[in-house]
Amino acid sequence: MEGPLPHLLLLVLIFLLHAWRGCCHPQCLDYKPPFEPRQPLVFCKEYSKFGCCDLEKDGEISVRFYKIMENFDHSGYVTCGKYMRSILCQECSPYAAHLYDAEDANTPMRMLPGLCGDYCSEYWHQCRYTLSLLLEDLGSPQQFANLTATIEEDRRRFCDFLVLKDNQYCYPNVVTNAELNANLGFVREDPKGCLELCLQEVANGLRNPVAMIHADDGTHRFFVAEQLGYVWVYLANGSRIDRPFLNLTRAVLTSPWAGDERGFLCIALHPRFTTVRKAYVYYSVSVKKEERIRISEFTLLIHDDNQLDHSSERTILEVVEPASNHNGGQLLFGHDGYLYIFIGDGGRAGDPFGKFGNSQNKSALLGKVLRVDVEDNDNGAPYSIPSDNPFLWEKDARPEVYAYGVRNMWRCSIDRGDPATGRGRGRMFCGDVGQNKYEEVDLIVKGGNYGWRAKEGFSCYDRKLCQNSSLDDILPIFAYPHKLGKSVTGGYIYRGCQMPNLNGLYIFGDFMSGRLMSLKENVTTGEWQYNEICMGTDQTCRFPKLINSYYKYIISFAEDEAGELYFLATGVPSATARAGVIYKIVDPSRRAPPGKCNIKPSPVKIKGKLIHFHPKEAFTTPRLPYWNQKPTASDYKPQRPPINTTLLKSQEEKLWLGEKQEIAGEGNQVFKRPRGRGRGRGYKRGRGLRVGSVRLVSADGLSDRGRVEIFIRGEWGTVCDDLFSNKAGTVVCRQLGFTTALAVMKRAALGEADRSVRILLDDVECEGGERSLLECKRSRVGKHNCSHGEDVGVICG
Repeated sequence: MEGPLPHLLLLVLIFLLHAWRGCCHPQCLDYKPPFEPRQPLVFCKEYSKFGCCDLEKDGEISVRFYKIMENFDHSGYVTCGKYMRSILCQECSPYAAHLYDAEDANTPMRMLPGLCGDYCSEYWHQCRYTLSLLLEDLGSPQQFANLTATIEEDRRRFCDFLVLKDNQYCYPNVVTNAELNANLGFVREDPKGCLELCLQEVANGLRNPVAMIHADDGTHRFFVAEQLGYVWVYLANGSRIDRPFLNLTRAVLTSPWAGDERGFLCIALHPRFTTVRKAYVYYSVSVKKEERIRISEFTLLIHDDNQLDHSSERTILEVVEPASNHNGGQLLFGHDGYLYIFIGDGGRAGDPFGKFGNSQNKSALLGKVLRVDVEDNDNGAPYSIPSDNPFLWEKDARPEVYAYGVRNMWRCSIDRGDPATGRGRGRMFCGDVGQNKYEEVDLIVKGGNYGWRAKEGFSCYDRKLCQNSSLDDILPIFAYPHKLGKSVTGGYIYRGCQMPNLNGLYIFGDFMSGRLMSLKENVTTGEWQYNEICMGTDQTCRFPKLINSYYKYIISFAEDEAGELYFLATGVPSATARAGVIYKIVDPSRRAPPGKCNIKPSPVKIKGKLIHFHPKEAFTTPRLPYWNQKPTASDYKPQRPPINTTLLKSQEEKLWLGEKQEIAGEGNQVFKRPRGRGRGRGYKRGRGLRVGSVRLVSADGLSDRGRVEIFIRGEWGTVCDDLFSNKAGTVVCRQLGFTTALAVMKRAALGEADRSVRILLDDVECEGGERSLLECKRSRVGKHNCSHGEDVGVICG
């Protein structure tokens, strides 16, 4: 090969290898965090404790290595084997995504991992002629023969091709960097010790979501209650059934004003829901102008597992509320099968009712934890009293009382126990909202006195009661002052499978300050260590579907059937504002090994329609970014990382990269995309195009990626990302002459069109074999419920 073409080819390959990079973080080539393999690796042994390969992938790399080494005699094997093995095994490195420039799906991935300069020079001196062997199974051997021949004799060109300019994170420096690897695989902390986690949005558009529960029936459904009085069913795939599980909006007492504590507050399903088919609810009502708390029982409809029989309501208990605040609001079933009811102290301030207040008065139900038995109650009283309730035989005490001295417990949970040892199983954690100074977290035990109104947190509130030697109160496991937050929201101990680092961590929050917090028990001393939780940086949370901001008002926490944790928050704390979102808590530093956490939800018979979930593209209310930083414009607008805009000057160069000119439809007409966003100068309607032709609009001049536009009724228009999957992306790419879609980019990640461009398609669902998007299942042309902020884009290959 003569002339400038070899140099151009080299530039092209360097372009592929040296794409944009940000700060390095552990990430695998599948855009997920590293993990500890379930079985030790045999070939790339150095990554047996933590990396990106399981035993199967390790075996594939081993086969590839020995196939390459068949080309060597004994001397060459000894000299070059170590280089071949080290380079191939970087797919297993916890920093594989950085070494291969694969942290961003919008940029081309390197063919080989990035090497450090000294190591590359050593490799060139010892085994320079092996480069073609490493490349040949990545494409046609002939394709790379001429290129490697031009650079194998020139050390500078050779290392320009292989070196990663980031000297700290290239191989082998990334392995030997002690500071970088000191806490590798553990939850990342900022300099102040704040745990850096990320979030995944799983539901939105809710009106003050107060509770989320599951049925523990294998379906992995979850049920979400709104303060207004609705309960909705969400399936394991995130879609919602359009018919409410329960609608009590006509009975529930609440109001639109922000901060109203009354309303539908909780729901609990019978622990044997599949057979007993009963649900229990806790809500505020007004009876003859008297405010009350009502605990009711409902039965599931006979022919619909996703709707309660509204006519089956049976009142279990009613308690008169002297004020409109401090309503409590928790129902849950313990591992003993009994129903626990958590009721506030009656409201106002300082529990002013009677000589000692409601909370210290065991003859009152207010300010208490109650325990009742609702089993086999169809033909008798709505509940009975468990025989071991602590005050069953105490004169004047209500037999329902299980614990007392609580102020206004908001969100309690039961510990599932350590997955391996079972330690901690059955423990009951509660957040108790404080008065003027402190919020607290308590462990609830039978017969316990939690101190209110004598104490608030660890300090005295009513000094006379506090000095009473008969108080014998149980202190909180943790209390915090009002400079950190003014309304605790109790959480859960993490016992799920997907985030092994979080096992045993109690995660909770504060409604007023929006602060996320955690406690970790020292099993030797029994003390609980506090760590704040902050959102990871943009780079830390740079994984598909993850975000690092949330709405401030943390209403509740939840646990799904598999044990993963969530919290429910809103941007407007009103029962009528559709500003509520549910977030899944995600640790970006480590995941469970592939295959360990697979679940197969049981089928659910649906009556009605499914409403598919779509994450919000834009924020209409300020969200809370990671702590101690004020929101900026970047917190409210999806950011597109810089993309190398090197242009390929000839069709021959494009074909060298396996790229093809964009062919719109079957007319083989080549269209150059406008360099601006949407319609700009030079934007013309297509002529002679077939209906259904597609093109990729890229502001960066790249032919293999861009915003999807389709030609219908004589004009080009965009496609919404709702339901748009990789199969639909493949239909687009095949129309343009590519083989497949490497990635589907949502939320206008590859650019959004301006308002003059119409949105033509929405809700596109393809099987992958269609000739055009018009042959796929979709909404009617021009009918949509999205904005250009949801323009879909694809990357073809």
